[in-house]
Amino acid sequence: MKQQANISIVEEIMTEFSDSTGLSTLGKSPRRYLWTDAFAVCNFLELYQRTGDESWQNLALRLVDQVHYILGRHREDDPRTGRISGYTEEQGRKHPTIGGLRIGKKMNERKPDEPYDDHLEWDRDGQYYHYLTKWMHALNRVSRST
Repeated sequence: MKQQANISIVEEIMTEFSDSTGLSTLGKSPRRYLWTDAFAVCNFLELYQRTGDESWQNLALRLVDQVHYILGRHREDDPRTGRISGYTEEQGRKHPTIGGLRIGKKMNERKPDEPYDDHLEWDRDGQYYHYLTKWMHALNRVSRST
């Protein structure tokens, strides 16, 4: 009985996450952040495994697609455009993680000629190894689930 109550709590939390980050809400601009999205993919898959409800697996797969589409591209406020990898759209769909993924922080990454600022660095986008390894773990979970 307690396990079912715990699952219900997790379902509520993940539904709220899905709605508040634009994953399941039509018309809401998606907000992607690689670290929390990696955990969310794993949570969705665990809910699918424990409940058998395919909607949780579908949310995990939709989130993977959204992360690859959004964080695999240069930011809108970046002078560079398109995929980080430089691939065409078709190539990028086939190999979405080549070139890496941005982590999704609020500020653009520091330009090479920009001075280092210890306080601003925490808010800057870029590619961080520990975020990418967390994402690799999530993708491994997806491959095992599907």
